[in-house]
Amino acid sequence: MKEKLLIKIYFSVAALMAMLTTMFLMIAMVAFGQEQPSLRDRADALFQRYGYADAVPLYQKLADREKPRLQDITRLAYCYLQMKDYESAENWYARVVEMEASNAESRLLYGEVLKANGRYAEAKQQLAAYGELTGDVARVAVSMAGCDSAQVWMAHPTVHQLQNEPINTSLSEFSVFPVGNKVYYTGEPDGYMRGVDRYGWTGNAFLRVYTADRSAGNALSNSVMATGEINHAAYHIGPVSANAAGDTLYVTQTYVGNDGDLEREGRRKYRTNKLELYIYTRQPGEGWHATPFAYNHAETYSVGHAALSEDGNTLYFVSDMPGGQGGTDIWYCERQADGSWGAPVNAGDVINSAGDELFPNIGAEHTLYYSSDGFAGLGGLDVFRSAGGKQQWTEPRNLRYPVNSSGDDFAYLVTAEGEEGIAGYLSSNRKGGKGGDDIYSFTYEKPKIVILLQGTVSDKATGTRLADAAVTLYDGERQIVAKKTSDGSGTFAFVLNRDKAYTVLGQKEKYHADSAKVSTRGITSSDTLKVALLLEPVFEVGRTFELENIYYDFDKSDIRPDAAAVLDELVRTLRDNPTLKIELSSHTDSRGSDAYNMALSQRRAQAAVDYLVSKGIARNRMVAQGYGETRLVNDCGNGVPCTREQHQANRRTEVTILAY
Repeated sequence: MKEKLLIKIYFSVAALMAMLTTMFLMIAMVAFGQEQPSLRDRADALFQRYGYADAVPLYQKLADREKPRLQDITRLAYCYLQMKDYESAENWYARVVEMEASNAESRLLYGEVLKANGRYAEAKQQLAAYGELTGDVARVAVSMAGCDSAQVWMAHPTVHQLQNEPINTSLSEFSVFPVGNKVYYTGEPDGYMRGVDRYGWTGNAFLRVYTADRSAGNALSNSVMATGEINHAAYHIGPVSANAAGDTLYVTQTYVGNDGDLEREGRRKYRTNKLELYIYTRQPGEGWHATPFAYNHAETYSVGHAALSEDGNTLYFVSDMPGGQGGTDIWYCERQADGSWGAPVNAGDVINSAGDELFPNIGAEHTLYYSSDGFAGLGGLDVFRSAGGKQQWTEPRNLRYPVNSSGDDFAYLVTAEGEEGIAGYLSSNRKGGKGGDDIYSFTYEKPKIVILLQGTVSDKATGTRLADAAVTLYDGERQIVAKKTSDGSGTFAFVLNRDKAYTVLGQKEKYHADSAKVSTRGITSSDTLKVALLLEPVFEVGRTFELENIYYDFDKSDIRPDAAAVLDELVRTLRDNPTLKIELSSHTDSRGSDAYNMALSQRRAQAAVDYLVSKGIARNRMVAQGYGETRLVNDCGNGVPCTREQHQANRRTEVTILAY
């Protein structure tokens, strides 16, 4: 989160360390008869240089050993965390914390990864374990409180509807501010710009200000980089806000002087350059004229993220100047009789916390929307709402799910508000977006028709209803829509939106998950849909069940994407039941020779096990077994004429419980 506020410029030491490492390896090669660096040496060198994606396959090979080292698996988990692949990070951290010598910090990171994946009950357990091991309960108290709140909020989401805007790219776009039928926003340019260097922390170009057209329904299009003086600074530029007339802009940009705080992170040193606020004004027919904000003090603290009150007489902004509550706070200045801004005043400890407060926006009726990581939330930055002004504010209220997610949610701005509801913009790096940070438009209005999904969760073997099963509702993009647990009678219910496709997933310890797809497309009046989830028990040794919809291309053993999705559910079952050991078997139909089918089924079973190993499951928990055509489920043996469907029934992948 700090990187949204600070610019970190790396220099010398990283290159020097890389050079020294290279020199050391060259000397070692000469001294030890051309000895090559080991697999671990290469993985560790990449890790130290933040080459996480390249280090992953090397650490995976090291992890796939009979007795893998704790450090290798810990670093592999951390690589996935830094790559924001939270699903894979969860799989590997689950193994890390099971190892006897794992430390408390791994518990903390595992808890944060679980929180990022929306598994709040499990996250709270790991955070509590960290507190018990270290005695530092205060460090995780707010995050644990957020886990409790998040479970309630995700079970009862608000009626906000979010739309990922088409101007988003694979890079970052955020912080929309409308002026007439256009908007300003901040984004990362694609490719090098003349005279503009790259940001060492991300490897992308420095942020710039863009404009886009805004339709009556808030859809954004025709984005272009803003022209003129506004984009002339050397480092990060943005976000931008404006006065009502649009002829005064308040622009945050990074201080371009050479002086900055020298800090260290591991082996690297970097400069931390502060933020400054610039006020751009223009007269009709003239260009923008920039004036530094009177209270910039880049040698000591940052100032940025400005927002004007409705009457234009109070300027709110974010700063870490002395006298705050901690981290970055919201401050304000009042307009003086001569048009200048008075001395900064802290907005108080009701809306400011010991964490970071960022991205304030002022709405109708003296409403403040801002983001913070210092209050209980779903994860990262959450958006909060408070009413008042200056130093008098109501208790901040979390805007809940889906405005807030397990990622960073910020720059919430309302563009329209009335009896029918509200509309506006939000920025977020939540899972399922197009890039790093994305811009979302939103609406908030009560649905005109109500579509209800009612479901049950049952034990597939006995039919017994299962209470306290985790039930997650996903949309067509695998975004979590809502999450709750089945009640005492094994039932659950969700409210659905029109013209949407959904997947509902049921999970419970000691069971293999089950899912079902539902759609509301074509439904034009209030309706109730029904679904039954049947969870396969995995705690009965000797029990066998089929993995449905595992398909292979003809004469091949490669794991197809549709098969990978089914195997991913088995990964989660094995991850969440760490004592479970299985035989994973593959079966063919009778077409082809017996010997060929036996070999093909063995290759397919081995490919499936190899896939599970790559996802973090220890190889010694699984046995790959090909049975060829020796265990047909019908009479379609050699020479017996059968339909395609009958042969398909014999081509299957099964799981047998060996130990639990």
